[in-house]
Amino acid sequence: MKFGEAFMEYVNGNQERFTDKCSHVEYKRLKKVLKSCRACRGLRDSCPRAAGQDELGNQTRLDSEFCQCEACPLCDQMFFSELMKEASEIAGFFSSRVRHLLQLHIATGMQRYMICLRQCFKDDHQAMAQEGQMLIEYVTMNAIALRKILKKYDKVHRSVKGRNFKSKMRAKHIEILQSPWLIELGAFYKNCDEPDGPNLFSSSFSCDLNAAEPVLTLMLPDSVTLEYNLNCAICLDLVFNPYALSCGHIFCKLCACSAAKVMVFQGLKAANPESKCPVCREEGVYGDAVQMIELDLLLKKRCKDYWKERLVDERAEMVKQSKFYWEIQAKYMFGY
Repeated sequence: MKFGEAFMEYVNGNQERFTDKCSHVEYKRLKKVLKSCRACRGLRDSCPRAAGQDELGNQTRLDSEFCQCEACPLCDQMFFSELMKEASEIAGFFSSRVRHLLQLHIATGMQRYMICLRQCFKDDHQAMAQEGQMLIEYVTMNAIALRKILKKYDKVHRSVKGRNFKSKMRAKHIEILQSPWLIELGAFYKNCDEPDGPNLFSSSFSCDLNAAEPVLTLMLPDSVTLEYNLNCAICLDLVFNPYALSCGHIFCKLCACSAAKVMVFQGLKAANPESKCPVCREEGVYGDAVQMIELDLLLKKRCKDYWKERLVDERAEMVKQSKFYWEIQAKYMFGY
């Protein structure tokens, strides 16, 4: 089965699986636009008048009526405005659903009590696993559709606009395969994947935390593999109490606070809006940082000695910074 048919079959069945109305790539409609552009170009190449010349070889103004190789107003509007909107809606829907799913998994207090009470009537663990699997499928199908339609755009128009569009998506933080929530979903999958228990997910994710460069791996269809490096770019060690900045780069909380020039107990939200990411140098990326709770839980389970050691170090640094902070406050208030 061709991907277009498989994608439309998925979209038609997706309305029943997700209770909320979710966005998706308009793959079939965009392919029709590309097909019409290809027909226009073929007509222009085969017809002298369509190519912008009369019988005597003089230039005419008919070339503006046909799709151009370097600039196609119809395609540009269809692809690079509507497709950007669709990608933004997909990223927003995915992050909100993953956030809700993980809140149920790591709930505490009264919320945990209510979940335990509900488990008397239905298997919530199985329901969360099914939700996670549907979200993985949602990500992969839409990501492949985006990749294929942009590749076809470049092929039809003999351009690199489709490739450049991917860079714009990353700059706007709507590249779904670079979303920290996808890494959190992978960590959730590994946390649910007990060695002696049932395999609740497909084998989409794998991780190797003991390698020189620990990675979380996501396997996509068409033999596409994505690897997410779990080393902090500042301390060059396996991340501890990880936070993902809005640009997508992951750091230890202690390292990120140090880079933002704030104290650990103040948190990343106290960072100056002009503070830059240590890797990509983008400004304003600390205010919307995502705490990677599932990833931290995965490290706590699988790297117990390392996690305990880093916990002791972080607490010692917090005490040191707190003492220094209050000494400064006391000098300011009392003058000694």
